[in-house]
Amino acid sequence: MEPGARRTRGRFNWPRHNPFLGTIGPDGRPHVAGFGAAWLDGDLYFTSNLASRKARNLAANPACTIAVKMAGIDLTLAGTALRVSDAATLERIAAIYRNGGWPAEVAGDALTAPFSAPSAGPPPWHLFRFTFDTVVGVATVEPFGATRWQFAR
Repeated sequence: MEPGARRTRGRFNWPRHNPFLGTIGPDGRPHVAGFGAAWLDGDLYFTSNLASRKARNLAANPACTIAVKMAGIDLTLAGTALRVSDAATLERIAAIYRNGGWPAEVAGDALTAPFSAPSAGPPPWHLFRFTFDTVVGVATVEPFGATRWQFAR
């Protein structure tokens, strides 16, 4: 795990739910979608049906943001999300999701399960790795203020 990412993750109690992914479509229009994330080795992972708008947007332009409201601070992470299909990573992420209560299993180059969020569309759900280089935090409690962290990747 990259040291800055480890410090950022360790410093904040990252929520299991409620982050939002911001992408830009080929026509330049923004799109935001909530998702369930999994941390692994300093990067965030999420799944998507390839027919979804977020997956189509990421295929055209992998630059994106993730925003999350946490106790005492709102964070926005800026980076890229690329599809991951190697079996070892899929197995590790599926195990993280299973430990969190979603019975994900590897199916070919994606994940499947008996259920997912209603907005997820049908399986399979392909895995994306979000790597970030900038994090902006805005404190929502005293002493307030904003901070930006830059990470070398």
